[in-house]
This record gives sequence, structure tokens and C-alpha cells, in this order.
Amino acid sequence: MQLVSGPVAAPDVALPEIALNVARQQLAKRLWRGTAADGAEFGFELAAPLKHSDVFFQSTTARYVIRQQPEAVLEVSLAIAPSAAAGIGWAVGNLHLELQSEATRLLAPDEPAVRQLFDRLQVPYQATTAIFRPGRFARGTIAPHDLGPSHQH
Repeated sequence: MQLVSGPVAAPDVALPEIALNVARQQLAKRLWRGTAADGAEFGFELAAPLKHSDVFFQSTTARYVIRQQPEAVLEVSLAIAPSAAAGIGWAVGNLHLELQSEATRLLAPDEPAVRQLFDRLQVPYQATTAIFRPGRFARGTIAPHDLGPSHQH
């Protein structure tokens, strides 16, 4: 088993990728174990959690990449007034629920509390699956921004 303490600083993107598929809740931890697609085992003792697409280990023949598993989410189209989107974001945050913003949609975990909130506010939504990264916000065509671990309540 290989011990991992953080992402690879300068990965060789020419090497073939071997995925380690991880659920979001597991990925948020700093101490855990995982097995890559080729059967290689890794122990993680991290200063900060890894993120989707991080290269965490590299050999002479391959690079090992974190692949967060898609999960059930609720999607709200951003084909609405900016003030409505802001209100939805405030309402979700006010209940200490998680939210992700992309250029064309908002994502929240598919949980009863989120469904109840959206129904009460009469927010049209649809159930789907996606790689959910709470605290990640896109601003139009500008690249997404992570609020990061310093943004805590």
C-alpha cells in the first residue's frame, strides 16, 4: 500500500490515467483508504482533502487520479432573473444546506429538505446526477471559484 500525503505537484499528463473512484463524503475526509481501478491500494493521510481530478500518485507508467462519483442532485435552471437566483441561494444557505453554481444551473443534493424548500418557494427543479462540489461557484463565463475550507460557519 502506498501512503499519500497530498496531490502530486507536477503530474505528467502524458502518462495514462488510472482512476480511484470516491464518493463525495469519503473525499471530504483526510484519513482514509482506497483502491484504484487497477487494484493498487492507497492510504491517505492528508493535510487538506483531495478534489475531483487531483493526481495523488504517479509511477513511471501511470498517474493515479481522483474521480468523484456522481450523485443524486436537484438542478435549478439559471434561465431566471438574477434576483431569483440570489434568493434561492440565500434560502438554501440560510438552512445550512449545500449549493453549487454553474454557468447555467444551480445544484443541491437531492434531499427531502431541499425538495421541501424548492416546493415551498415554487422553484422549478429536476432530479439528475452530477459530480457535486458544494461551495463551487461559477460567475457567467468566468471560471468556477471555490470558497475553500476557510469559509466555515
